[in-house]
Amino acid sequence: MKDILLSEIKDRVAVITLNRPDKKNALNPALITELDEAVTAASANPDVKIILLRANGDVFCAGADLAVLKDLRNASYEVNLEDSRRLSNLFFKIYNSPKIVIAAVHGHAIAGGCGLLTVCDMAIAREGAMLGYSETRIGFVPAIVARFLIRKTGITVAKRLLLSGELISATEAARIGLVTESASENDFESRVSHWTTVFLDKTSGNALAATKKLIHYVSDHTPDESIRYAIETNALSRDSDDCKKGIDAFLAGDRVKW
Repeated sequence: MKDILLSEIKDRVAVITLNRPDKKNALNPALITELDEAVTAASANPDVKIILLRANGDVFCAGADLAVLKDLRNASYEVNLEDSRRLSNLFFKIYNSPKIVIAAVHGHAIAGGCGLLTVCDMAIAREGAMLGYSETRIGFVPAIVARFLIRKTGITVAKRLLLSGELISATEAARIGLVTESASENDFESRVSHWTTVFLDKTSGNALAATKKLIHYVSDHTPDESIRYAIETNALSRDSDDCKKGIDAFLAGDRVKW
């Protein structure tokens, strides 16, 4: 039986690959569970600095599996609640990972598939890929992704995408901030490599985790709480080994190796 998810560590990068190309990498309970487990393992691995989310086949992820959608018509509220909780837990796991999570979106990302890239720290989308949340067009509500999208793009853009169900190009997705950047077919892999190299070679893993946590905290809390947390984080970071290492290298005119 073919593995529906592939995971390997290459040079401090955990490459997690959706592997249901015959099903357009559609999400079913088994794939969501395996993806959750892979992200959990990579997030806890001290040898991993970056999680790179990829997919095999022509489509990045087409959203919910058709078989799942058929079952939803007759499922009880309790069954649907558990299924919704499973996807929500995955999204929060990716969003809150202490590692930098990058989505390499080489093909279409629809509904829950677009939700996956939404919760990543960065996403590089290849030109030709179409992205969007099509749920309202089948009478469904894009509920799980809403909070993350609003924080990423703002409420005006989120309303446009979530309410209309329209699919937009990779170029438009980059313009409105849904993805970090779009890249041509020829440049796509080099741009993915560029960003992984930036984080691997030029930044402290501990500082990245603390900065990511800071960004999320100040987005959720009041100005007073955010300022207090920022002051405490600043003071703690100054006493960290990585900060001392970085300052020593800077003062000596050396390039620190992370």
